[in-house]
Amino acid sequence: MSVHADLKLVETDDDGVDLAFRADVLRGLSERQKAIPARWFYDLAGSEIFEEITRLQEYYPTRVETGLLETHGAAMATRIGPNRSVVEFGSGSSVKTPLLLRELNAAAYVPLDISGDFLRQSSQELAEKFPDLPIIPVEANFMRPVELPASVRHLDMLGFFPGSTIGNMVPHTAVDLLRTMRDTLGEGSQLLIGFDRAKDIARLIAAYDDPQGVTARFNLNLIDRINRELDGDMPREKFRHVARWNADWSRIEMHLEALEDLIFSVSDQHVKMRRGETIHTENSHKYTPNQARLLLQAGGWTPVHLWTDTGEDFLIILADATEQRSAP
Repeated sequence: MSVHADLKLVETDDDGVDLAFRADVLRGLSERQKAIPARWFYDLAGSEIFEEITRLQEYYPTRVETGLLETHGAAMATRIGPNRSVVEFGSGSSVKTPLLLRELNAAAYVPLDISGDFLRQSSQELAEKFPDLPIIPVEANFMRPVELPASVRHLDMLGFFPGSTIGNMVPHTAVDLLRTMRDTLGEGSQLLIGFDRAKDIARLIAAYDDPQGVTARFNLNLIDRINRELDGDMPREKFRHVARWNADWSRIEMHLEALEDLIFSVSDQHVKMRRGETIHTENSHKYTPNQARLLLQAGGWTPVHLWTDTGEDFLIILADATEQRSAP
């Protein structure tokens, strides 16, 4: 296999606790509207549950995006060209990433993820499918610029950000991330990115509150992670998963709602919650094609081609790093 030793760029304390995770949780639980960034869903258990979600009938984004890669992958590869290093922001999906790599004549594959266990697992699985491709996993928080491994810095880069993960962020944070990606990938780079399109609200609610309860387990797993890694005593059984549509922001929101008045602690910080109060855990913004193009342009990327399905459920956009200029 061709998996290189992974780089670890995540800061931890002496007990191995991710310092950014602790800071985000403690800060978020102290705010008026309690909130925890969605990226912390993805420990090993959370990543595995999300893989279950992607196979649900109600959860159309993975199915539709996979279809787009299957149908248009060759055309995407032609526009991208050979010998780029593919830098995936988030550990590779067992389905979508191989579809792209099979079409590209890539020089290397560099997955970036904050979940080291899932990163290593997915890298090993991809190495079995692509034994001749150098695979260099990097454990890092890609919300900040990442210094890529020296062995690939001389290559042109293709960023890969599937799954409409950009929709998890409010617009200003999404723009910041796109700019960070541009800094990470450098001049002459390209970005292949997925966006979920605006559509019928009932379909959206069903996709994020499935009757099998898989998405609820995914949301509630965040409590398990907090209790395990941050010495918490949050009573998991006294929270419930909630998915709701916010028309003002054109997004689905996921929350953890307290079923009764609660007092619990996390890393020695005491937290009170009233019955019905929520912890806001995820957004999933939905975009029109023009809104997606505008977001990319604001983040330093120039869209060059767009692919969508016949049902107009999903978009994949290829963009070039916008040439930096000193004036308009």
